[in-house]
Amino acid sequence: MFDHRKYRRFETVRLTDRTWPDQEINKAPDWCSVDLRDGNQALINPMSVEQKTCMFTLLVKMGFKEIEVGFPSASKPDFDFVRKLIEQNLIPEGVTIQVLTQAREELIKRTYEALEGVKKANVHVYNSTSVVQREQVFNMNKEKIKGIAVQGAEWVREYAKQYPQTDWEFQYSPESFTGTEMDYAVDVCDAVIAQWHPESGQKIVINLPATVEMSSPNVFADQVEYFCRHLKQRDQVRISLHTHNDRGCAVAAAELGVMAGADRVEGTLMGNGERTGNMDIITMGMNLYSQGVDPELDFSDITEIIEVVEYCNELPVPARHPWAGELVYTAFSGSHQDAIRKSVNYHKDNNRLHWDVAYLPIDPRDINREYEAVVRINSQSGKGGVALVLERDYGIELPKWMHIPLSKVVQSAAEERGIEVSPVAINTLYNEHFVQVPAQWQLQDYDLHTEDHQVNAKFRVGDSEFSGTGVGALEALCDALSREYGCNIEVCQFDEHAVSAGTGAQALASICVKVNDQVEYAVAEADDTSAAALQAMLTAFSRQAEELVSAVA
Repeated sequence: MFDHRKYRRFETVRLTDRTWPDQEINKAPDWCSVDLRDGNQALINPMSVEQKTCMFTLLVKMGFKEIEVGFPSASKPDFDFVRKLIEQNLIPEGVTIQVLTQAREELIKRTYEALEGVKKANVHVYNSTSVVQREQVFNMNKEKIKGIAVQGAEWVREYAKQYPQTDWEFQYSPESFTGTEMDYAVDVCDAVIAQWHPESGQKIVINLPATVEMSSPNVFADQVEYFCRHLKQRDQVRISLHTHNDRGCAVAAAELGVMAGADRVEGTLMGNGERTGNMDIITMGMNLYSQGVDPELDFSDITEIIEVVEYCNELPVPARHPWAGELVYTAFSGSHQDAIRKSVNYHKDNNRLHWDVAYLPIDPRDINREYEAVVRINSQSGKGGVALVLERDYGIELPKWMHIPLSKVVQSAAEERGIEVSPVAINTLYNEHFVQVPAQWQLQDYDLHTEDHQVNAKFRVGDSEFSGTGVGALEALCDALSREYGCNIEVCQFDEHAVSAGTGAQALASICVKVNDQVEYAVAEADDTSAAALQAMLTAFSRQAEELVSAVA
């Protein structure tokens, strides 16, 4: 049964003088990718050695300095992969590989055998310390669980002595830290640190895993701050975080944990991991980037990153994945599209120093996304988005009063088809409804004579000729058509501008005409402004011409 009474509220840490809410993240934490271990063990099909090598190459290219590469004592593929990295000299200078092992002597011994010959490595040992694990899984009291941790630390220290050529770093995780009493977690970690003597120069990481996310991120931050305050040799170790996403808050928990005093964060690309996943390094890193903080990782080609992650994990990256997904910079909403268009133009016109565009928290081009993906058109889209697509993809800049009739045509097509309307389809609809004109309504030639501020004009249109008078060429054409077809013509809106620079510049004319009681819109492009205006009028008039010809007949 779906019954909330089966569960109880998580007990929080009593930290009334917490300081983390007043902190800011002004520098990226030390990052450690666990894609090749924690991420790999959560896959339906674990990575092959080829896939692992591909992932490792990507992580190095992105700038990771610490990479957990496997659990070599637990599986032959992991052991073989670690040996490949070492024997083929695939670990660049400045990169530290990390390997995981349980606090069991035979596994620790095998771990060091896998690492023989490596220049730098982090040996990560762990055992579970939570109440649930102690009572229900291991049936051990606190002293026995602490004894496992201390004994594991001793073995890690002693086996390292057999490989003095390697620069070793030791790491300990009280697994299920968030389900452990804080005083007890501190006590166990103090006992482990005492075996490793950081005061003598031994590099140490204490990793605090939210192995299962059990509380809101603020509670986790309280736990981290409490731990950092009470650890005896806090200044001589790096505090690391390893959050999971069971409650959907792994990134938030890691961010608040860094504010609470942590130095380092473990996670995976796109958040792959057990259950709902690990902390997503891309999301957290891009969060920092969007605030003007250097993430110290290169996300500039998000497309390549996604391709490698999908190849190695054999899992798709969701289209709405934060920062990276295919649709995260796409606006279908009409009001959003209009705001983006205006905001982008404002930036261009005002040479803004910092990015501040409506609905776009970062410039998509920073991570190899293009503006073509920002505005896409479906039945929910508005006039601003449709106009932006024509302007962006085809250089057709229409006056604002043309946006509504154009968007109605496109929206009608979108509703009829029930799918997204591509830029090519939008351009086709624009031409069909506003530009294309039958041959008999094509302007062939015109002749203008001005007398007493009045234009006398002759027009050759298709196979016909018309004459009219007016203040200007456009008014003269209206006069000619009105007398020929016995109708009233009123120019409601008109706009004209050059579409290119130089002596060969083309003119684009847009017009709104009322023929009797019918309103028509049209656009025409020509070599000179008069020809463009006259053709726009003829194109608009042609939409009513057949009916008018029948009436005259």
